[in-house]
Amino acid sequence: MVAVGDLILSRPLTKYQHPGFDHIVKILRDADVTFGNMETLILDIRSFKGSPEAEHGGAYHISLPEIGPDLKAMGFNIVGRANNHTLDWGLEGMRQTSRVLDENGIIHAGVGENLAQAAASRFLETARGRVALLSFATTFAPMSRACDPAGEAPGRPGLNALRLARSIVVPPEMLESLRRIRNALPEPETGREDPNRVVLADVTYEAGDKAGYSYKPDPRDVASILRNVRRGKQFSDFCIVTNHGHEPGNWSQETPDYEQSFAHRLIDAGADTYIGHGPHLLRGIEIYKGRPIFYSLGNFFYDDLRTPVGADMFEAYGKDPRFDTDAEVTVDEEAKGYPTAEGFVEALSAPIYYESVIAGCRFEQNELAELRLYPIELGYAKRFANRGLPRIAPPAQAKTILERLQNLSKPFGTYITIENDVGVIRLRPTSPR
Repeated sequence: MVAVGDLILSRPLTKYQHPGFDHIVKILRDADVTFGNMETLILDIRSFKGSPEAEHGGAYHISLPEIGPDLKAMGFNIVGRANNHTLDWGLEGMRQTSRVLDENGIIHAGVGENLAQAAASRFLETARGRVALLSFATTFAPMSRACDPAGEAPGRPGLNALRLARSIVVPPEMLESLRRIRNALPEPETGREDPNRVVLADVTYEAGDKAGYSYKPDPRDVASILRNVRRGKQFSDFCIVTNHGHEPGNWSQETPDYEQSFAHRLIDAGADTYIGHGPHLLRGIEIYKGRPIFYSLGNFFYDDLRTPVGADMFEAYGKDPRFDTDAEVTVDEEAKGYPTAEGFVEALSAPIYYESVIAGCRFEQNELAELRLYPIELGYAKRFANRGLPRIAPPAQAKTILERLQNLSKPFGTYITIENDVGVIRLRPTSPR
């Protein structure tokens, strides 16, 4: 299996002789199953009857229909669909994307005409066995959730969601101050008082040793996801589970507090690998019961030339700072000499978002035997015409990327060696066979 992070691209790339791209494509094609997170919508503007949604996932991603055969030519044969951009262009955009992927034989999961369809595993047939994919998202626009029929009411199309209840953790003395503020306001919270919890202006605060964020997964969504993982594994030889989540934020290289225990539960339920993506940067790798857990594989493509950028629908269709040729371009010393322009959105604003890895996993007896991590860079310092396209990172940058990943993976007990500018994790299968 080869796995990468977010696929955000607006145009076909295989005909473009981007330096080093042939090497990337060879890695993708050499696998039995090649996975990426499909974080863009494929629209044929000539036949598109929809419109942009009032809600969007941070921007309105849009790609050409030629993306379908191009992804297939690169080697992608299975993609996740549940993410915060799933309904940027409404149900018509979701459905057009599904049609293009279906026409090109790319298996996709995470969306459907109701929750049962969106939550179900989808299957890829390979020469070495059947692969199941289950896709869900913890970061999503509120109205993008799919739901099942209820009596005579039809189901709602959308994505497979894992809802998270967020609370802010503060030291006890801060919690007491918040309690006094809450009690001083009109209509304070009534009912039984919880000494370790305060709800103020619809935000929940809890007492803890260190300030931060805490997340509690919705038990109904958890039960549904685990049930579908067990079903997917029953009907496949290899089961991939993928989650798109930005928690606690794109600024964090650490995982949210719920995720490790939930990833373990998914492996226990039958998943052979857990692949996270969303925050646009790398997070650590864990090996649990001989199966790899990738907490975030960052960006693989960040070529979104057609994406309107803005805080909301109306601003997005106004002035786009990326295309403002009068914007002052400066050199940011902290960015090590990379040119920056005022108005870049968060995931475009620093070199770290343009550094990632391709994860190549070799399994024996359904357990991980070797994992190879190919460091890539996406051309942060280049013009928009060339930015966001991957190539193997040069040696100095490769060393920086892999050492960062080593440090991020150490808390999970994962040891990564660096051999010829490639990260390597080796395991011995524990199967008696």
